[in-house]
Amino acid sequence: MNTILTVDEALSVIKSHIKPLDNHQTIILPNALGKTLAEDIISPINVPVYQNSAMDGYALNSTDIPENGKKRLQNIGTSFAGHPFEQALSEGECIRIMTGAKIPENADSVIEQEKVTLSPTQDDDKFIEINADIRKGQNIRNIGEDIAKQSVVLAAGQTIGAARLGVLASLGIASLKVKRKLRAAVFSSGDEIRSIGETLDGNQIYDSNRYTISSMLSDLGVEVIDMGVVPDNKSAINRALTEAAAEADMIITSGGVSVGEADFIKQCLHELGQSYFNKLHLKPGRPLTFGHINNTHFFGLPGNPVAVMVTFMYFVRPAIKLLMGHSNADLLDIKINCASPLRKMAGRTEIQRGILEQDPQQGLIVKSSGKQGSGVLSSMSEGNCFIYLEHDSETVQPGDKVIVHPFKLF
Repeated sequence: MNTILTVDEALSVIKSHIKPLDNHQTIILPNALGKTLAEDIISPINVPVYQNSAMDGYALNSTDIPENGKKRLQNIGTSFAGHPFEQALSEGECIRIMTGAKIPENADSVIEQEKVTLSPTQDDDKFIEINADIRKGQNIRNIGEDIAKQSVVLAAGQTIGAARLGVLASLGIASLKVKRKLRAAVFSSGDEIRSIGETLDGNQIYDSNRYTISSMLSDLGVEVIDMGVVPDNKSAINRALTEAAAEADMIITSGGVSVGEADFIKQCLHELGQSYFNKLHLKPGRPLTFGHINNTHFFGLPGNPVAVMVTFMYFVRPAIKLLMGHSNADLLDIKINCASPLRKMAGRTEIQRGILEQDPQQGLIVKSSGKQGSGVLSSMSEGNCFIYLEHDSETVQPGDKVIVHPFKLF
């Protein structure tokens, strides 16, 4: 397929060929962090389980609230979290109650301790005085107010973060079904590429792409199969792709997908499987290939280091999210003022490196991180976001709004 696609067209092609993995496993809750749910989580209980106080104060019945002026109530006990007051309240009675403690029978409101006056005619806190500014039902957490029994707490496809893990623990859920880890095979291609630890001669460079890709995969919870550096040799590349397709759900390569005579990856892909596109209206990242070998998805990323990170974020990342069964694979667009002039021609999407920062006068702004060449990897380490310049947009002037994607949203 020689058609040059826009970014949106390429994403549509990818999404049309990606289906979530069917495999799942049952794990214990402490091991669930970062995993993707394979089924809906149904709450086995109400949260709260019982009616309780939202703050320290006094529990009373709203029929004792005066219409105006003040009223004196007798304090007949105390309710602590885990140690409730077991009696029912009668007319004119209240109890001291602590945050999280169970509401006693016949009580339906809690007044904050700061709004209570101790009766000046009694000792030992046995009587209190209240005003008329109490609302029935105030400061009470009702049964099932947070989570109702048999309701869907988390939906299949959601990722378990720290907060969600805490919610599951609060429900007493000890184990759950999650999608198994995605396996991705990674290798770099090029006779000039050397791994860290090897000695360089005057015609060689160290491989940064493989380490960058592996790190980004690990951040997404993907199991990495590191296949090292494969030379620009058709039989070696054919063998590497065949081995990777037998082990992995996805193959990611860097280099060897342009139009050079020694770029054999596309040739091998056509012989072993199928490609859906190999060029984009995108800078950096024009030579991007997407296809498959048997049931394994293939991404051939460019060789330039920045183009690798760009194409990973905008194309590989959403594919991984969809394979893992995530309910939403799209990036969150943040539109903010740009403080730098940015050169851009209509007719292709351009993704530049930027620095997102807080300006004392303007608030949140973004500015260019410097040189934008696709081989200038230092601009990635100095920046903290991508500035996404849409296909039909043109040169950006200071003060114009642009779309920003922070790196931390990978």
